[in-house]
Amino acid sequence: MSLNRSILLLLPLIAAAPALAQTTVTGQPATGGASSATSGGQNAVTRPNTDLAHDGRAAATGTGMNVKLERGSNSFTEGEVRRRLEKAGYHEVKDLKKDGDGIWHGSAMDDGKPTSIGLDFKGNVAVQ
Repeated sequence: MSLNRSILLLLPLIAAAPALAQTTVTGQPATGGASSATSGGQNAVTRPNTDLAHDGRAAATGTGMNVKLERGSNSFTEGEVRRRLEKAGYHEVKDLKKDGDGIWHGSAMDDGKPTSIGLDFKGNVAVQ
């Protein structure tokens, strides 16, 4: 067998070696009847709290008086932020900017008064 032919036969094995070397076992199967379906799973990380009040109506004006905004990776677009703030009862939302902590800041009218507001990655709205 020629050297070139030997190399051609070995190339697929060499190419597969890194993938095989990175394969790991991540854990043992659940025992005693436990499964992911019965364990309760993991709670959701994001939970918007400003979309609807408890009675099913839009959240009232002034919703964010005692809310603390949390830092985090915020994927909301400017349009989504504007809609959430308007749904929370704020009007004339403007000057929206996202800071380095992932919190959107802007200004709006609340009960006829100018207000500084913010929205975090979970959808929490707060007066600032």
